[in-house]
Amino acid sequence: MIEISNVSKTYETGNKALRNVNITIKDGEFVFIVGKSGSGKSTLLKILLKETEPTYGRVVVNDMNLQRMPRRYVPKYRRRLGFVFQDFRLLKDRTVFENVAFAQRVVGTPARKIRESVPAMLQLVGLSSKYKFYPSQLSGGEQQRVAIARALINRPEVLLADEPTGNLDSQNAGEIMKLLEEINEKGTTVIVVTHSREIVERMKKRVITMEKGMVVSDVKESGDTHD
Repeated sequence: MIEISNVSKTYETGNKALRNVNITIKDGEFVFIVGKSGSGKSTLLKILLKETEPTYGRVVVNDMNLQRMPRRYVPKYRRRLGFVFQDFRLLKDRTVFENVAFAQRVVGTPARKIRESVPAMLQLVGLSSKYKFYPSQLSGGEQQRVAIARALINRPEVLLADEPTGNLDSQNAGEIMKLLEEINEKGTTVIVVTHSREIVERMKKRVITMEKGMVVSDVKESGDTHD
């Protein structure tokens, strides 16, 4: 579970990025966070990734209070999260297989396990036949699938996706969202930050809308206001 309680963030410039935000996300939920640029969405993700600290408030992820977490524990905490970015962030000089395997090598996964788990993950994202390809040989949608495979290879409890379809056409965007939905159905909590109203309306999931650093609505897929 993710509990964001009375969280505010004011940057040194005086910019109030978040204002008294309260959000609870249960295990296994699929949640969209939407809003215009500057609404606080990205700051919220950075706080969840522990890239920045809230000025006030409390954030608890899977029973871990992020404000009390020792700095030395942060890398281990981040390995329990998966994250996917708009710009893919793949290693250009490594193959699809090596890009996904890299996330396991970082955490010391044995080579034998990597040889088993990477092909299985590539099969999940529909890229089994392209394991020897380099990122430059892939379409944007395929590159994002590699990024998702890399984010999932260490079996994270939570997947954070920041504008995962921002650089994709509507067909590829739809396929990526379908993939994220399948991942969610296997038990992973999925949080997607997006500008795309089209995707949000099609998916019929919980939608949290932010404006000027505040949560202005929180609606479940049924159209009911969230508790």
